[in-house]
Amino acid sequence: MAALIPINNNQKTKIIATIGPASSSKEVLTDLVKAGVNVFRLNFSHGSHDQHQQVIDHILHINKTFNVHVGILADLQGPKLRVGKIENDALEIQPGDILTFVNEPCIGTKEKIYMSYDHFAQDVKPGEKVLVDDGKIVLEVVSSNNKDEVKLKVVFGSTLSSNKGVNLPDTKVSQPSLTPKDIEDLDYILTQPVNWIALSFVRQAKDIKDLIKRIQAKNHFAKVIAKIEKPEAIRNIKEIIKASDGIMIARGDLGVEFPIEKLPGIQKMIIQRCIQKSKPVIVATQMMESMMVNPSPTRAEVTDVANAVLDGTDAVMLSGETSVGAHPPLVVDAMRRIITEAERHYHMQGKRANPDPESETFLSDVLCLGAPRIAEEVNAKAILGLTVNGYTAFRMSSYRPKPKIHIFSDKPHMLNTLSLVWGVRCYLYTKFTTTDETFEDLNQILKDEGVVKAGDIVINTGSMPLYKKFRTNMLKITVVE
Repeated sequence: MAALIPINNNQKTKIIATIGPASSSKEVLTDLVKAGVNVFRLNFSHGSHDQHQQVIDHILHINKTFNVHVGILADLQGPKLRVGKIENDALEIQPGDILTFVNEPCIGTKEKIYMSYDHFAQDVKPGEKVLVDDGKIVLEVVSSNNKDEVKLKVVFGSTLSSNKGVNLPDTKVSQPSLTPKDIEDLDYILTQPVNWIALSFVRQAKDIKDLIKRIQAKNHFAKVIAKIEKPEAIRNIKEIIKASDGIMIARGDLGVEFPIEKLPGIQKMIIQRCIQKSKPVIVATQMMESMMVNPSPTRAEVTDVANAVLDGTDAVMLSGETSVGAHPPLVVDAMRRIITEAERHYHMQGKRANPDPESETFLSDVLCLGAPRIAEEVNAKAILGLTVNGYTAFRMSSYRPKPKIHIFSDKPHMLNTLSLVWGVRCYLYTKFTTTDETFEDLNQILKDEGVVKAGDIVINTGSMPLYKKFRTNMLKITVVE
């Protein structure tokens, strides 16, 4: 195994690792942090609450032991549509066959097959496509009794197996994004110091707003990520980005429900929109999949990760590679090396965000977006900010500046939350006195850590008076003494 790098690596693009049987021990989690992980993803499609609790306890221990700020992302399962049990686990089919999907559990045969979605017959319309097993089987709706039975013609496919997933790319699905299982999982999640909650199969902004209300009702600090997996989500992408705290481009189901050749363009479009709106964005699915077994990635995977970095994504995510793969730390180390090299060639794509004169945060936005611009003009070594709710970090990061952004807060959970955000490094700071003394103190912290040295220029941002913790309202160019 390649030697692991020290904790607190230097890449700006963050790494998210999914936890599973291959990575849930304290020892492997520690190795993953050393290798470069910034955020751990807990996949609530798998595992019990007790198993997730053990992982959360390990992460909190690692953060405390090594003085790091690794974030936790809880990913809700969402509505998983599946066919039921198939007789002998294999039904031979061929184009032209007519299958019947019903909403009563049964052993599947050519006569009838159970489909786990109760409103399937009410939602689908003749001519719509139904995809099974990641699109390996393509069906077309022939007719529906609008109650409990749908006739479908086989367009493509040869063998239908038990419990395979179903995608409805053409159908306006009436099922809510939050299922009873999700609500049960959410009740548990909101008792834990989870920083981000990802909502699966988001279709419209209303889905996100419902989840946010539930989180606020529990007075929890978690922020919400919308997973983009459906064509309907792409049609509503502006409203979804506005309603969400972050976006995940979940290329698995998205690549099934959309023509696969459209994925690169969709990825670039979403990343650009998120940067414009200062919302963190994650690129996910099959980034290093060959490394579930192999000790090194394919050339195509290297290029895929690098292109996501060059597109400007905040984070790249590993799924099976770290949850069930053969060597999770090796995968993370390889991904970190690819990111580090790609960032040497990164230049901001498209237009940078502009302050909106109509926004209630306009004055603060002028400073938050002006600080990184000035930093580049004066060749500053670092940008420093103070935050309570993370807003300053989100806005500064969206500029994608060359200097690193160093954010100080007295809220430990906020530091872990910002571990997902591009170019941001976080520090716990609780001493706030006068503005001048605080700035001197922060500059000295970076000097002691070797980030800056005497003679370097840094940009300090903050609010005056400090004790009132207003939004950022002042900026200072400092030469380190």
